Amino acid sequence: MTYQKISQDDYEKAKGQLRLQLGEVLSVFMMYGLQEYIPGAIIEIVELCEQFGKRVRGADVPIVLKNKINSRT
Repeated sequence: MTYQKISQDDYEKAKGQLRLQLGEVLSVFMMYGLQEYIPGAIIEIVELCEQFGKRVRGADVPIVLKNKINSRT
């Protein structure tokens, strides 16, 4: 299957929709007091999605987190 490149405006709109939907998915963590981590998690997930999209379209990019995840150890 081949994909057509969309306009930058459509790309930004799709990215915004992805962020909103991720916010909905991750909102469950608010009941555990983790709301301060949700925006950062959304940024990282969107970045991973962009890397994945580039990779499946032939770009030689690694799929890695940009920022190290903090742990409680």
